[in-house]
Parts: sequence; C-alpha cells; structure tokens
Amino acid sequence: MKSIFQAIDNSPLIVFRIFFGFLVACESFGAILTGWVKRVLIDPEFTFSFIGLEWLQPLPGFGMYCYFSLMGIFGLAIMLGYRYRIAIISYTIMWAGVYFMQKSSYNNHYYLLLLISFLLIFLPANRYASLDVKQNRVSEERIMPYWISLLFIIQVGIVYVYAAVAKFYPDWLDGTFTRNLLVSSTEIIALKKLFLQKWFYLFIAYMGILFDLLIVPMLLFKKTRIVALLASLTFHIFNAVFLEIGVFPFFALTFALFFYEPETIRRIFLKKKTSVENENVNQNFYGKRIVYFLMIPYLIIQLLLPLRHHFIEGDVLWTEEGHRLSWRMMLRERSGYIVIRIKDLETDDESFYDYSKNLTDNQAYNLATKPDFIWQYCQRIKKEYQGKQIAIYIDCKNSINRKELKTLIDPKFDMAKAEWDYFGHNEWIVLY
Repeated sequence: MKSIFQAIDNSPLIVFRIFFGFLVACESFGAILTGWVKRVLIDPEFTFSFIGLEWLQPLPGFGMYCYFSLMGIFGLAIMLGYRYRIAIISYTIMWAGVYFMQKSSYNNHYYLLLLISFLLIFLPANRYASLDVKQNRVSEERIMPYWISLLFIIQVGIVYVYAAVAKFYPDWLDGTFTRNLLVSSTEIIALKKLFLQKWFYLFIAYMGILFDLLIVPMLLFKKTRIVALLASLTFHIFNAVFLEIGVFPFFALTFALFFYEPETIRRIFLKKKTSVENENVNQNFYGKRIVYFLMIPYLIIQLLLPLRHHFIEGDVLWTEEGHRLSWRMMLRERSGYIVIRIKDLETDDESFYDYSKNLTDNQAYNLATKPDFIWQYCQRIKKEYQGKQIAIYIDCKNSINRKELKTLIDPKFDMAKAEWDYFGHNEWIVLY
C-alpha cells in the first residue's frame, strides 16, 4: 500500500483535466446545437426519471437551454482551472440531475461521465496550468500520489472487463447483433453489402471482445502500448463515425494518459514544465484518508454493481433487471409493441388507453420495450384515474435481436396493483 502514495509527476492528471473540461463543454453545448435537449427534455410532456426520482423533471420553457449552457460554462472553467472546485462540483451536481432525470436516451457513457466528474471533485487537478494557480487561489504543485493514476486505470479496467464478459452470449458470438447494428448504421449500399458479409460482422464481433479484454493489459505494458493506442484510436473512431455516440469515443481515449509514464505526458503536452525527478517527495503519503474511506469503498461498489443481475431471477437481456450501471454496452436490439387496457371495476367497462397522447416516439418505444417504463407509466395512469377503481392490463410482446416476439408482461396481471422490486425479480415480467 505504501507504494501507491509515492509521488509522481502530475502531468497526466493536469492534461486529463484540460481534455475533460473541453469535452464536457462540447457535450453540453453540442446537446443544444444538435437538438438533443429539445428532443429529450423540452418536447416531452414529462420524462421517465429513475424510479424514486419522478419529481426530478426538466425546467419549464427554455430553462433546459440555460441549464446546459451553464454546464458548458462550467466545463470551460474546468478546462482552464478557473474556480476549479466550484466548477467541478457544480458540473457534477448538474450532470447528475440530467442523468437521473431521463432514461429515454440512456447511454453508458453518461454514467461514466458522472463517475469521473465525481472523482475529480477530490483530486488536485488544478494545481498546475490553471488560472487558480495564476491568480494565487491555490499553490502550484508538480507532483501527485501514484494512487490517482491507479484509480483511473482500475476504473477504465472495470468498464472494459465487464463490457467484454457481457458479450459472451449466443447472439454476439454468432454475429447476429453486430450484423444488425452495422447494417442499420448506414444508408450507403456498398457499406451495407460489406456489413452483411459473414466474415466481416464476425470479425467485428470478436474484435470487440478481444479489444475489451486486452486493451488495458496492452496499455499497461510498454512494449505493446503503441499497438494498443493505435487499436484504441481505430476502435473509437469507428464507433464515432458509425454509432453516433457523441464525445464518448474521444472521452475514452483520454484515459490513455494515465497508462503512459508521467514524464512522457509532460514532454508531449507540458513542454514548459520542468522534470520532477529531483522533486522533494515528502508528500508520498498524501491522500491516505481519501483512499481508505472514499476511493477503496467506491471501487468495491463499482466491482459489485455489475454483478447484481446474477442474483435476480431471469435473463437480464430479457428482463432488463440489473441492466443499467453494469457496463452492458451495445449488446442487443429490442423491439416490440404494447397495448394498454383499462377496466372500470365498478361498471366492468373496458377501454384502450392511448399512450401516444402524451409520449414522444422515443418514449413510446421505451414504453413498449422496458419493464420499468411500463411500471412507471401505469403509476401515471393510476393518478389520472384517481378516485376511480380501475385495473390496468398490459399486452406487450418483445423481440430480441429481431427474433420471434414473446410476451414480456403477464397480460392477466393487474398493473394497478403492481409493486416495483428494486433488488429482485418483478413477478409481472414473464420469464422464459
């Protein structure tokens, strides 16, 4: 343990802060310019928040434009190291609000962004090449404890290892999912023909597994580091072009900073900074309390969360129970339909509920394919019919990876009486 507190050059953390601030500013302003904010947070009558946080809803009117603009400003402040602690705490809280506010456009990189923002609150990322140093709000430092680099290495290792393990299921191993994903990602006929070639979509499928399993070990060893970096560049640029997942590919590339020797990062990015080889290293036990009482518990939670679906009855690919926060990235394609039937228990009259009246197309898609959306929507229907005795029955069938449709929700179960089980299987989800 003593070795993780040894002082090293803090160049990787400083450069990471600059890239991080720039990328989150791009993500924030880009969300406005691309219409994401309007489409996901302004157009809907309401959003599907994380269960238990239904009160967390978008600001009215143009409030969310101001919200994202402010996040972008905080991103620039992080990049410049200006009022860094205020900027990173504010950004983290605001991004947490966005993350928990809506699930209709859920992406794993939103979760990773939240985790890294949280970690940066506790790290001295503004102690060099920052306005805080220039304006004498903090003292300049050129070193940091080794555990900071190790923290990022372990975090990215967790992401990739769990992502690789999740791919070991039939539809990935036989190329079904990668074929469907690639073909639907382009309208160019020549590319579609290439993507339909069995050798190509199988190559992409297995290279995905190998990349996730090997990228961290290869970055750790000096002899394979350049090959790993080139592979990472190819992989993430390919994803950026065909999968349209925002800044995530570039965000993922920034973690390579912590795998290189700090002196190498200093020579490439901070040429004016002097070497710390002869630096006084009396700070080699810096951050013990942070490590023991925050970082180690944090990493334990990160290791355990992706395993929780193994303790829930049913296949997570079907039930979705334990899917989020588990690095189960780009694994399956869901499709389906839903019909909602309302029965008046006093008159026995039945009617079909028109969910299109208050849902966007994207929300309607999620309603038809995600059990937690269905449960939350049924809670809204109950409030709408408050004062009346009703039963809610759901006819919902789903297909995984374009295979046969199967019943997702028990059509005989009264969803007006359904409870949400946070830690186990919900009995109204049909198992196979």
